[in-house]
Formats: sequence, C-alpha cells, structure tokens
Amino acid sequence: MDNQNTREPNYAEELVALIRSGMDENKLIECIEDYHENDIADAFELLSGEERRYLYKILGPEKISEIYAYLEDAEEYLKELDIRNVAKIIENMDSDDAVDVLEEMDDDVQKQLTRLMDEETNADIQLIRSYNDDEIGSIMTTNFILIQKDMSVKSAMKALVSQAEKNDNISTIYVADEKGKYYGALDLKDLITAREHTVLEPLMSTSYPYVTDHDIISDNIERIMDYAEDSIPVLNSDMEILGIITAQDIVEVVDEEMGDDYAKLAGLTSEEDLDETLAESMKKRIPWLVVLLFLGMGVSTVVGMFENVVAQIALIVCFQSLILDMAGNVGTQSLAVTIRVLMDENLKPGQKLFLVFKEMRVGFCNGLLISIIAFLFIGAYIGLFKSGSWIYAFSVSGCVGISLIVAMIISSFVGTVVPMFFHKIKIDPAVASGPLITTVNDLVAVVTYYGLSWFLLINIAHIA
Repeated sequence: MDNQNTREPNYAEELVALIRSGMDENKLIECIEDYHENDIADAFELLSGEERRYLYKILGPEKISEIYAYLEDAEEYLKELDIRNVAKIIENMDSDDAVDVLEEMDDDVQKQLTRLMDEETNADIQLIRSYNDDEIGSIMTTNFILIQKDMSVKSAMKALVSQAEKNDNISTIYVADEKGKYYGALDLKDLITAREHTVLEPLMSTSYPYVTDHDIISDNIERIMDYAEDSIPVLNSDMEILGIITAQDIVEVVDEEMGDDYAKLAGLTSEEDLDETLAESMKKRIPWLVVLLFLGMGVSTVVGMFENVVAQIALIVCFQSLILDMAGNVGTQSLAVTIRVLMDENLKPGQKLFLVFKEMRVGFCNGLLISIIAFLFIGAYIGLFKSGSWIYAFSVSGCVGISLIVAMIISSFVGTVVPMFFHKIKIDPAVASGPLITTVNDLVAVVTYYGLSWFLLINIAHIA
C-alpha cells in the first residue's frame, strides 16, 4: 500500500504553506476558518514573529483568543503584541484560560492588563483566583448559558441567542429558579426540537449533577468522570451557579493528577518541570532520599548480621539481587493496584480485607511459578558451571526458590497494607508508599533469603 495514502495529514504545515502563499487576505481568513484552533496553535510555533503579527491583525482578538487557549506557552507569543491588544485577547478567553495566561506574567504586566480589561472580565478572573489550586472553583469557567425555569421555549431560545454571543458552551443549558438558585439543566437538542410555546419544566433534568466551589478536585474527579457529561455546574454555598467545569477541564486535571501521582511514587513532592532551578528540584527529591538513606543503613546492618552465612556459603550472594528485585516488583504491583482501589471512598473494611488476601494469593501463585523456574535453572547453572555436587546445586537453588515464594507473599502483603495505612491516617498513599515499600521489601527479602539460607542450608542440610 502507498504510504502517501495512509500518512496522517500535517495540518500545521498546511497552514504554514497557506499563510506563506501570498493569497488574498479575505481568502486566507476563509481557509484558516476550516482548521481547528489546536492545529492553528501548532502552526503558530512554526511561523516567524512577523507572520504571527500579520495573523493577529487579520483574525482579530476573538479568534486569536481561541487559538491561544491551545498554546503551551501563550506568554511567549503575547510579548509580540502591545499591551492593549493583549488585554483584548485575554478579555475574549474563557475565564479559566485567562487566569492561566495571567499567572505566567510578572506582577507589573498583570496590573497593567487589569486596568485595561473590562469590569466583568476582571471580576471573573478575581473570582477564580480567589480559590486554592486544589479547589474546583480554581478550574471552572464562567462561560455558560443560564435561563429561568418559568420561561417558555420561545423566550428561552431568545435568552440563549443573546447569551451565546459571549458564551459558547451551549450544548447544556442551566436553569435557575425565581430566587436565582440552581434548579436543573436541559439539553440544547431538546430545546431546539420543542414547540415554541411549550413550558420548559418537562424538558429539564432537576437531578442533573453538580459540584460546589470549595470541593477538593482530587476527591471529586472519579464522581465527575462517572457522569460523563460535557459540563457540570459549580455552585456556591447558596446554591447559585458560579461557573461550570467542562470535559476538557477534567481531562487536563486528570492528566495533572496522573503526573503528580507518578512523581509521588518516585518519592517526589510533585511533578518536576524542565524550567525548575537546581534548588527547587533538590527540595522535591531530598526529603525521601534522607529517610531512605537511614532505612538503607538498616538493611545493610541486617545483611551484616548474616556475615557468617555468607562466609560459609559465598555462592548465595550471587542470587541476592534476584530475591530483592522480585520482591520489589511484586510489592510495586500490589501498591499500584491498592492505590487505584483506594480511589473509591466508599470501599468497605471487608473489601479491603479481601484485597489484602487476594494480593497475597496472587503473590503466592506467582511466587510458586517463579520459584519452580528459578529452582530448575539455578540448580542447572550451579551444577554445570560451579564446583560442587548436584545435591549441593539443587539445595542452593531450592533455598532460592523457597525464599522467592516467601518474599513475594510478604511483599504483596506489604504493598497492600502500607498504602491502606497511610490512607487511613489521611496521608496521600502515593507520596509515602513508593520509596518506603521499596526499602521495606529489600529488608524483607534480605531477612528471608539469608535467614532461610542459614536455617535450611547450614542447620538442616549441613552443606556449608
């Protein structure tokens, strides 16, 4: 098959070619309108400053604001414009996107922009910035349609048209009662297909989900995703609609949460950034490294306690890393499963207990299979390439196999119970569990391996 027919189109390069083609201004605008704003944003990065300034001029602040919402570093491109044009672009952005752009700028520029923007935009921005970063109010947008419940379909359509000029999130329309309290929502399709003089009440969903402005984002992501709506209203304590969170907002938040959780599993306080200074990166990494240093010293001390075992059967040192690695792998797998399960706040104690025993059973079954493979291959390796009898070879490999089973069962238990414990005492299990479980499992594996070597090989088999 011809690769040209299967290759995905590169819209950014197409746009760059159009912009550089020298075509008539009106024709160029018409062509650009056929492309998604995300693709135009990609094209911006390939254009020169002069070419971008030309687009600013012909597209206007409203279109440019839609494009800027998709730029990774909008501030870099805003520097190409005078401060008044920047203010117009930010005014046309969704309030949450406007906040993101402003926070990248220095304080003096922010003050200048605040003076140039209209009161409504400033009020929306100040509202969103009044919330902590972990609160739902900090990610909402004020771009939504609100109508009154006592309207007819005809009057609701008029209200929709008048508000749609400034607010383009129109697929779900929100409804307030005569006191301004949240009442419900209706689908745009239902409003369009209804007869003009029909009352709105039968078209509304009064049980439509909502969140409140001070709700913690991480506590509500799962519930919001379960509803799978394109947007959900954000209410204050008086049940008034302040804004909405869109599906795009949720995707971005989930992406950030996953990045932070991944960082926490590595022992970092939060996700790192390429632009961070050396001191900032060290501050995130050093706390757990210090804790793990002392725990590692404890592991080394335990190894020293079995010095006489190593002296009598030096060969067993060759397989220490195998036991440690397998115990660590199993513990990490159990940790990942447990953290995922703990996202369900309605988990019952019986279900947690079932999870512990399930992970231990999985650890036992996996350990049994791995130990059989290790017993056969390690025994053959020692018998063929190392000195000693076949009895000696398979005694050592048998000890390794039994150690693997025991270590993997205990590591499964530790990988499940430790995050549950931290969750119980209100500490993020992702923060504390990853590095701690790695070190604890090392300790478990060392004690198991050398303890069984001392007991089975020296005291029972007398092969030293």
